[in-house]
Amino acid sequence: MRRLIITHLLNRFNRSEAAKTKRSRLDDTLVIWGGEFGRTPMVQGGDDGRDHHPNAFTIWLAGGGIKRGVTIGATDDLGFNVVEDRVHVHDLHATLLHLLGFDHENLTYRFQGRDFRLTDVHGVVMNKLLA
Repeated sequence: MRRLIITHLLNRFNRSEAAKTKRSRLDDTLVIWGGEFGRTPMVQGGDDGRDHHPNAFTIWLAGGGIKRGVTIGATDDLGFNVVEDRVHVHDLHATLLHLLGFDHENLTYRFQGRDFRLTDVHGVVMNKLLA
């Protein structure tokens, strides 16, 4: 279900005449579309809406070195849990830094006996996404 929505968005984007004529602008422009957090797939507690949901959410990337037409990950039928190719936010950050020309592992500093970096001490560049 989630893959169908993303595929539909990608198809609409790729078909638009503006995208075709301006596609070369995406060679060095990274577009990131998403929220800071997922939402539960169902209403909770009556009328108070959907709650924060860290287990599954969508980020859409285009241009700037991203391979076209790639989908990574899938959720269960409710969109509640990841069932295929889970990507941690540290992996996303490592990939974005790579696309910006930074090696996330070299941005490490020691503070109070612990190593810190923008991707914490985790994060792997998602090579499946790279053009």
